[in-house]
Amino acid sequence: MFELAQELAVAKSRQDVPAAMKLFHRDMVLEAPAFGTTARGPDENEKALNAFFASFPDYSVELQGHADNGDALVCWGTARMTMTGDRFRVVPNGRRAELPVFIQFAFKDSLIAGERFFFDLSALCVQAGVSADAVRRTLFGDAVDPVGPVDPVTLPQGHHRPGFLAARHPHPPSSTSRIEPIKGDEK
Repeated sequence: MFELAQELAVAKSRQDVPAAMKLFHRDMVLEAPAFGTTARGPDENEKALNAFFASFPDYSVELQGHADNGDALVCWGTARMTMTGDRFRVVPNGRRAELPVFIQFAFKDSLIAGERFFFDLSALCVQAGVSADAVRRTLFGDAVDPVGPVDPVTLPQGHHRPGFLAARHPHPPSSTSRIEPIKGDEK
């Protein structure tokens, strides 16, 4: 299992989408909760990887540790990437960010069937010199509350102004996001 994850890390570090796609099961689900994205199946995964590499053309990841239980694998390490382009509607400073990452994998038929890629979006934004609130607004729309707290006196009793944790998105970005197993067919 770790060998497949390491091979995927090498392919992604080269921005080699065809090599990455060869490692994916046809039922592959790729999730990036910090971006609020989920890609299912070959077409969506290829599109997601191409979009990611367009935004981070020098992306590389180094896996520094892992643990598995025979069915699932978790890896941790460091990702390095430079935010570019206008995907997030901000102007980054051009500096390369370095972030700790945590990746959860699931497998099916000796291929990768699931990947959840966790990192701190705020840390990426700080290193890229952009507003995390602006990036979150681009990604999650009005589900983000960049304005700050509201005086409770101005709201009816029992009502709260929703923040991004109250988002309609199934995986709002948060350092407290709950990690659940990726469900897939067993061998």
